Amino acid sequence: MSRRTRSLQFAAAAAGTVLLATGCNAAAKNTDASDAGTAAGKDATSFTLVTPDPVGQNQFLKLAVDGVKTAAKTHSGTQKVYQSSDTASQQQNVQAAVDASPNVIVLVGFEFADLVAQQAEAHPKQQFLMIDACTAKPFKNVTCAVFREQEGVYLAGAEAGLLSKSGKVGAVDVLDTPQFRRYSDPFAAGAKEVAPKVSASTRFVGGQSPFDDSARAKEQANSLLAKGTDQIMAAAAAGNYGVFEAAKAKGAFAYGVDVNQCPSAPGTVVDNVIKKTDVAVAEGIEQVLGGKGGETVSYGLKEGGISLTGLEDGVESSQCVIADHKDVLKKVEALRDRIVAGKLTVDDPAAK
Repeated sequence: MSRRTRSLQFAAAAAGTVLLATGCNAAAKNTDASDAGTAAGKDATSFTLVTPDPVGQNQFLKLAVDGVKTAAKTHSGTQKVYQSSDTASQQQNVQAAVDASPNVIVLVGFEFADLVAQQAEAHPKQQFLMIDACTAKPFKNVTCAVFREQEGVYLAGAEAGLLSKSGKVGAVDVLDTPQFRRYSDPFAAGAKEVAPKVSASTRFVGGQSPFDDSARAKEQANSLLAKGTDQIMAAAAAGNYGVFEAAKAKGAFAYGVDVNQCPSAPGTVVDNVIKKTDVAVAEGIEQVLGGKGGETVSYGLKEGGISLTGLEDGVESSQCVIADHKDVLKKVEALRDRIVAGKLTVDDPAAK
């Protein structure tokens, strides 16, 4: 599940749905622990990152690594990365991180919520930073960074409304819960903001493996396409690739999540709702070192934690369809500025 969408996995846990993926009876091990830094010696500031999956080509996790490297460079310290491969190695890596007693232990994903709660209580002097998740109850030594995904999804929806020729947009979502609807309801709202007459529909993957079922995701996408939908928000985790395949076959368009997914389907993926894990990690570490740990910080458009590929530097080389629609981007930028200024609030389905 290295390609899975981290935010969608966390949403499942928040919604009370336990859908953990583990390795095939793989032995627990600390995989690819790496050190880097400009300062040596036990007095150097040190940071440890624990990932739930191998980093590999997972751009979301790569950004987290970048955030830790930035912190190490800023503080002339050292950084270590423990890459997990299954539940057993996640547990082992967290224990190894705690045993090393770094200044801050950074963990990405809901998988670590219970482990961090246990360790935070047992080691009150150890500082933890959780990204895209948090413990069920607060701890003075646990800082959390979460994201307002709905703001980026709203902007993607605006792009869809402006680009749709059929007047029909839709979303393929993992499950029908308030948390997951952060990736579909705001998409419809954004489209209707710029094109009031547009209609919107949502289909859900469901099934036994909603995060990894490209076939079911493709099937749901095809059901939307059959009714004339020409712009689809893909929020099906690893199943996004099935959505992209369906859209490409029908000459329709899709939108990715978390990172730039345009290279996986050039000419089909319009844009992506991206989550800047590197920003959350780097700023979270500064928050902890500044004595403001134990709080939860929400990252959205204003904080620079949520954006669209189309609104970032380098969009021309992103392989995203939106690069060819500068007029649309100007209108979306105006919407973004309204949200950042507090003049427009995007409803959060999970808060209802």
